[in-house]
Amino acid sequence: MSEDLLIARGIEVTYGASRLLGARKGGHKVLHGVDINIKRGETIGIVGESGSGKTTLGRALLRLVDTSAGEIHFDGRDITRLGDDQMRPLRRRMQMIFQDPMASLNPRHSVRRILVEPMLLHKVAANARDAETRVTKLLDRFKLPKAALDRNPHELSGGQRQRVGIARAALLEPDFVLADEIVSGLDVSTQAEALNLLKDLSRELGLAMAFISHDLSVIRAVCDRIYVLRFGKVVEEGRCDDVYAAPKSDYTKALLDAIPLPEIDPEWLERKSAVDEAANA
Repeated sequence: MSEDLLIARGIEVTYGASRLLGARKGGHKVLHGVDINIKRGETIGIVGESGSGKTTLGRALLRLVDTSAGEIHFDGRDITRLGDDQMRPLRRRMQMIFQDPMASLNPRHSVRRILVEPMLLHKVAANARDAETRVTKLLDRFKLPKAALDRNPHELSGGQRQRVGIARAALLEPDFVLADEIVSGLDVSTQAEALNLLKDLSRELGLAMAFISHDLSVIRAVCDRIYVLRFGKVVEEGRCDDVYAAPKSDYTKALLDAIPLPEIDPEWLERKSAVDEAANA
């Protein structure tokens, strides 16, 4: 079995292209031949300024946007041109946590329904009772009060809404999770809680994860490797410790100089995680 769970080679995405006799014409190219690989159980960071192509790359990896060139392999299978019906069985294994939970959580549904329905849809739970039992058992794990189950998203705090989004993805027992700027709207302490939760889930479930962020302190706190994007191209890639200690690209150096580091101390996260584990023991 390959150590790599997800491999992308030569990925290009072009928005607004028209088709003439089967060929794409015109449009705006956002990604230019991006190569990326993610190992099983590994957490990578995808960073860059606004407009660098971070979110487009993430959505391309999940086959949420079409690629105009390149190949994407997931668990040894070429998924580059699979249709919706062929992708459907893989959707449970490839989950996304969105930046704005108010936009990704149905405002008319209770938290209970938001968490239970995906498990039934993907047949992770045998029935509604089984799904509710699983949700109830994990409420403490996601630091959500039992009363939250009967509330709608707008009745929760920002941190609680984001934890609901994390729980919805984790309850489907995925192999790969993409987190797109998920802590950008949260205060530092709430960011730490969400990041700690994801780090613990990654260790416990053996998840491969990709963090998209413009905040290099977040990437430093949670990621093993980093990809730096500029204008749709990877300008630097490597282990986080190596890149932060000795960046090779002038662009990476500028990003590191421009953002205070660390806002979230990785050692503090580890200590807090140990305290949380002891408290829950």
